[in-house]
Amino acid sequence: MEPQKEARTLGDPVARSSGPSRSQTPKDEERRDGDTAPAEASLGAEADGALADSAFADALWELPVEPAERRPECSRCSRPQKVCLCPFLPLHPLHISTHLYIIQHPAEESKVLRTVPLLAACVPQDKCKVKIGRRFSEERDPELSTICRKSDTLILYPGAEAANLEEFILESPIYPSTIIIIDGTWSQAKDIFYKNSLFRLPKQTLLRPLQALCSFQLQHGAQIRLSKEHLLKNGLYPKPMPKNKRKLRKMELLMNSVKI
Repeated sequence: MEPQKEARTLGDPVARSSGPSRSQTPKDEERRDGDTAPAEASLGAEADGALADSAFADALWELPVEPAERRPECSRCSRPQKVCLCPFLPLHPLHISTHLYIIQHPAEESKVLRTVPLLAACVPQDKCKVKIGRRFSEERDPELSTICRKSDTLILYPGAEAANLEEFILESPIYPSTIIIIDGTWSQAKDIFYKNSLFRLPKQTLLRPLQALCSFQLQHGAQIRLSKEHLLKNGLYPKPMPKNKRKLRKMELLMNSVKI
């Protein structure tokens, strides 16, 4: 009799699986059916929220864009009117016989405190010309090439061969008709000077007022920054030497004072 009881026991779960559980009551079934209603309501609420967010985003895109208002600028010095520098400039343009040809690095054009408009405001319009760029050639710039080849053209650059402008004028029988000025940081000016052979044709000169300007800046908070050449030669360069052979070769040329 015991084996038959065991067989019925093993077969009972198979028979019960096809029908409802005897332990379930009508209340359990009602509770199970009721749980599906909040889930469906939650899904509906999420869908409604997504539609509302989409409609809100569409409404934002349809709003008119307000253009940014620029501060009114002075028409003479190109500075904002609240910080206009015209009271410190000459009332009338200075009468000069020399033409100023300014080579401006493109990065200087967008700077807030630009010195070229200040210089242009102090001299007649026909005496000051600004040319923006980094590379110049005889084919693309025939006018600049002609100016650089003139014997009475000087370039303001503190190179090793530069002479003091005041002493040059006293000793030279030819008065300079054009002075080329490179506008940019020291590294930008050096790059423009050495990578454009046209600028090595005129006589290099240096102005004493440049030293006075540097002294004025130092007295009003400017910091002394040693050149990369000086730091390399004196073992003060704070960064590790580059692993790239090309950059390493450039560092070696700087240490040996080779023009690159």
